[in-house]
Amino acid sequence: MSEHRGTALVTGASRGIGRGIATALAGAGFDVVVNYASNRDAAEEVGKVIEGAGRRTLLVQGDVSVAADRERLVNETYAAFGRLDLLVNNAGVAPKVRADILEGGEESFDRMVNINLKGPYFLTQSIARRMADAVKGGKPAGKIVTITSVSVYTASTNRGDYCVAKSGLAMMTKLFAVRLAEFGIGVYEIRPGIIETDMTGPVKEKYDKMIAEGLTPIARWGKPDDVARAVVAVATDAFPFSTGEVINVDGGFHLRRL
Repeated sequence: MSEHRGTALVTGASRGIGRGIATALAGAGFDVVVNYASNRDAAEEVGKVIEGAGRRTLLVQGDVSVAADRERLVNETYAAFGRLDLLVNNAGVAPKVRADILEGGEESFDRMVNINLKGPYFLTQSIARRMADAVKGGKPAGKIVTITSVSVYTASTNRGDYCVAKSGLAMMTKLFAVRLAEFGIGVYEIRPGIIETDMTGPVKEKYDKMIAEGLTPIARWGKPDDVARAVVAVATDAFPFSTGEVINVDGGFHLRRL
């Protein structure tokens, strides 16, 4: 069993990328708080994997877009473990319907911004205060990782609300990185590309074709484990002299080619 490295909180950890991150962190020695929005059965499966790795887990239902849920998530985390060494902002949703930006409505926009941007922003604020207080009290500095998307810089006009929300997370990373540097708290953005999850299932055929035609230099779908490895690298101090850094996990999609 790996040495105990501390406690991590992963939002949206019951499926997809979040599940991959939560289980990889357990394998690296972290106790893990598994936040989930609604799928208790899936969260319990993740909890079993974490416990199978010899680590402790706590399952907390909560919608990150709801202030009371965020407060409860933070309070239950600290009540159970007394500390938090890593926050991973992973929870996010895709639009229910992809709509041209000339047609898209406010309901979808509000949903994207509330869940994908507002929730992580204020959860990070709450955790950052506690992490800063811990450092003032002589405790080790924590880390904050936010999972974004290549949609930060790739314009998809049929899901503009998603792109806008993810772009906001990129700036959020910079802001907290600057503000928390004095406490030694590292803040990082991990920017996945096309990752094989439930969320990308409906567009699998489209991306299969695009990847086959050379969309990415590394010609395959990304896996949740690809993203999880990057999170573990940050969590285990692989980047001690970096903050505000963007780690691309996209098969080289971000490279401009002629």
